Amino acid sequence: MHIVFFSNPDFFGSQKRPAFSSMPRFTHMLAEGMANRGHSVSIWAPGSTLFKFPVSGVLKKWMGNLDQYVVFPSDVKKRLKESPEETLFVFTDQAQGPWVPLVHNRRHVMHCHDFLAQWSALGVIAENKTGWTGRRYQRFIRNGFGYCRNFISGSQKTNDDLQKLTNTRHAGLSVVYNGLDDLYRPMNSAKARTVLANKIGLELKDGYLLHVGGNQWYKNRSGVIEIYNAWRSKYEGTLPLIMIGAEPSSEMRQQADDSPWKNDIHFISGLADVYVRYAYSGASVFLFPSLAEGFGWPIAEAMGSGCPVITTDLAPMTEVASGAALLLEKRTAENAGHWAGSGAALVDRILNFSPETRNAFVTKSLQTAERFNIHSALNQIESIYKNIAETP
Repeated sequence: MHIVFFSNPDFFGSQKRPAFSSMPRFTHMLAEGMANRGHSVSIWAPGSTLFKFPVSGVLKKWMGNLDQYVVFPSDVKKRLKESPEETLFVFTDQAQGPWVPLVHNRRHVMHCHDFLAQWSALGVIAENKTGWTGRRYQRFIRNGFGYCRNFISGSQKTNDDLQKLTNTRHAGLSVVYNGLDDLYRPMNSAKARTVLANKIGLELKDGYLLHVGGNQWYKNRSGVIEIYNAWRSKYEGTLPLIMIGAEPSSEMRQQADDSPWKNDIHFISGLADVYVRYAYSGASVFLFPSLAEGFGWPIAEAMGSGCPVITTDLAPMTEVASGAALLLEKRTAENAGHWAGSGAALVDRILNFSPETRNAFVTKSLQTAERFNIHSALNQIESIYKNIAETP
């Protein structure tokens, strides 16, 4: 097959943090995986012709939008004339909806990861209000779905959302779980803690609580700090909290500074993937109380690294964890008074596992993580690609 992967532009900030930006990583996984299987691969992405203009603020953003939705489509139309008829066009992200009409009469497929922005724009998610321009932009993206004939969702939850949002009853719908990098595997915890401690300059030999994620509203990083505060106040533990991800917002930084245990709350940014893997393997417990997710990469990464997980009792987190994690109800305004205490109790439960119980818990986590084998995922995706490419 000759496969053209559409990729998001690389000039927006979220694309420049490879350790925490899953879309470039996903696109690279697809392109490399298909190339290794003998297919001819190309990647088409918007350039930064207008984005490079010496402007700033909102105008800078609009220059980027013009590159994506005016300059790039013009370039695609020219390149389509030189593309073999049998070419398969792959959209690696549902946000690329506006480009679908360019190839709607050619063989194509779209990978879908989450529809949180769509639900927010439609007013379904109270925690994330969307302004007028945001609602228009999401509608612009959503309209592109109407031209798409084949979809691959990263979870059943995403597939269900797709069908609720669009008229895809006659489209080709598939679910393929994301492929987990083989490098996420158990290591000696003492060694992992030593390597990470030397890297970030902290004492970690007794263990630590861990969270990995960005500042997006749904990641609930403030909830992680709430749970940590509740655990420290109710129980006798003194382990530190390591929060790996983007630089904290000013509000989050203030929340940490207001904690009686502020000296044990550490925000770590810009950490290379190799050290993130050490962080998972050395952690005593992984906290991931997200309010929503499209898939939940860190859950799979933590389980694959042999780290016990606490996550939210809500799809798709429950779909990823599949009985191999302790579950906490979603934080809401109604349960805010006791929510952190419930999370603290789960933390203390894991920390007091007997060696036998912990080993059994970790074994189940590792077995569950096998569902996200990267080679199996790529094989499934290749099979779907071939079926589309061979369909008249």
